[in-house]
Amino acid sequence: MCRSIKTLRPPATPEPTEADVRAAALQYVRKVSGFHTPAAHNQAVFDEAVDAVAEATERLLAGLVVRGAK
Repeated sequence: MCRSIKTLRPPATPEPTEADVRAAALQYVRKVSGFHTPAAHNQAVFDEAVDAVAEATERLLAGLVVRGAK
């Protein structure tokens, strides 16, 4: 779906940064909404969605158990 979103779990990205997570969330919301840059009247809900996806991504990455990871 979003080919520009990179894999953030180890070993592909050993230590993803907050910026990595936020960039992935932004790409996801852009793809789903169809807007690269939302209009002013949609900016707040767009930003809220990016925040929510970033938070969910952080929880996901924190909870993953990767077999064979050091």
